[in-house]
Amino acid sequence: MSEEYAGDISPKEAWKILQNSPEAILIDVRTEAEWAWVGQVDLSSLKKEHLLVEWNRFPGGVSNENFVEDVAKLVANKEAELLMLCRSGVRSKYAAIALTAAGFKTAYNIAGGFEGDPNEERHRGQVNGWKVANLPWVQG
Repeated sequence: MSEEYAGDISPKEAWKILQNSPEAILIDVRTEAEWAWVGQVDLSSLKKEHLLVEWNRFPGGVSNENFVEDVAKLVANKEAELLMLCRSGVRSKYAAIALTAAGFKTAYNIAGGFEGDPNEERHRGQVNGWKVANLPWVQG
């Protein structure tokens, strides 16, 4: 797989794109368990909703072989800016690459993801990511 995609952006850059581009869509590629137990972005202040499409299936972490098709069913406009989000920015990068290869024009990876990289004690949510950037999110 080619490593071509629109590139990495910070959570705050993603927020600005969501604010300024009516067509921009955030796609959370984490698992159902992560959405339920860790939390999700809250785009209600922007009068937007994000999409939930697993890159890997829960339980078991098996690849979602229908990922591109699942996104294509939800996003008709291949010109829309897609902002891909996962826990730390790894799965979302691969998702952005896959969507770009499938013909979506602009698929970004949100670097640092929702929870960010682990700190020296291996705890997430303290170094970088959506939550550390103090962007809106909800839990439960």
